[in-house]
Amino acid sequence: MAPTKVTEPEPVIVIGAGPVGLCLTLALAQAEISVVLIETLSHDNFLDQVPRAGSNHPATLELFDRIGLYEKLEPRGIIAPKFHYWDRQEGSLIAEFDHAVLKNDTKFPFVLQCERIKIVEEALKMAEANSLISVRMGTTFTGFKQSADGVTAQVTNADGEVETIAGSYIVSAEGARSIVRKTIDVEFEGFTYPERTLNIEVAYDFTKHGYTERNYISDPVEYSNLFHWKGPPDRWRVHFPTDPNEDEGALTRPETMQARLKRFLPIDGDFEICGSNLYAVHQRVAKKFRKGRAILAGDSAHVNSPIGGMGLNSGVHDAFNLSEKLVRILRGEADETELDRYERQRRHIAVKHTQTQTIRNKRLLEERDPVVRKRNHDELRRSAGDPEEARKFLLRASLIDSIREAEQIA
Repeated sequence: MAPTKVTEPEPVIVIGAGPVGLCLTLALAQAEISVVLIETLSHDNFLDQVPRAGSNHPATLELFDRIGLYEKLEPRGIIAPKFHYWDRQEGSLIAEFDHAVLKNDTKFPFVLQCERIKIVEEALKMAEANSLISVRMGTTFTGFKQSADGVTAQVTNADGEVETIAGSYIVSAEGARSIVRKTIDVEFEGFTYPERTLNIEVAYDFTKHGYTERNYISDPVEYSNLFHWKGPPDRWRVHFPTDPNEDEGALTRPETMQARLKRFLPIDGDFEICGSNLYAVHQRVAKKFRKGRAILAGDSAHVNSPIGGMGLNSGVHDAFNLSEKLVRILRGEADETELDRYERQRRHIAVKHTQTQTIRNKRLLEERDPVVRKRNHDELRRSAGDPEEARKFLLRASLIDSIREAEQIA
């Protein structure tokens, strides 16, 4: 079907002002496409969200840079060119990987440790300053309808009034419980791990024990991840798996968390605990990423283990991939088969890269078989010690490979 020239299209409706929704919104506005961004939280509680992901890989930093967001995030984050794999049982460093080997592959040969809440805070300021973007804070999305020509979203605004908002397309960036995904009746295929993950934030300098800003600690009994975040005060986030049968209240008691931390790293006195949260870990991918003019992106389309920092990053990649295709359609340069390509590209990456890599990362850290465990550690040492093998490893870990591969899918 030949592309149809469209003039003055209705705005794109984006549900959810997380990193995915905001990046999509800013990328569309940069291309002169108007957007209505709907967010349930109000200005009063938007920044009260639970601390979450924030290891931003080189491929993602390039995209942030494209919309002018990177320069706002760098001062609020920590540039982390290196990361470590540790053997907790031996108390020894297995391997160190340095993104410097990617200096010819990317403008950003490092990870930026900058939490999700800082990303959305800065991106929201940019969105609210853009005349092409209507930001609707404190507005609850309740449903939508679509036709061959457009969509209408039903919302309840900050004053409690029911409204209908017309748009050209609707994009769900509203998270794993997506109303849009449920409305279009798309299955969320996959599973949920039985154990929950405990995240403890502490104000303590782990670098004096040899750790770098990002650390993956292998242990068949209790693996963990350790990440550094900029303050004040500087904080470190330690992740532990937990017994699925243990009571949530017991797991998060201060004395229980202190005991767990001291088993991880014995110190004199107590750790200064800044906060904690307990969450379930899912590995799921939507069977389809679109139906008609309704499109899924980010956690609405795929959720995964946080090990490796793939979730936020791959969601942001969805946003930029989708923005390019919506711009072409709304300018009359392409037809809606572009959205089928979005689905082919990004679902392939969600299944073959994000899910596969995060499942592998978890298995590597929790491996119980001593023979397999030794083989894994030897492979990490070999890869880190060979510059070309280290580059191949980091092209995968930094998600540069996944973007390159997606571009090749017609």
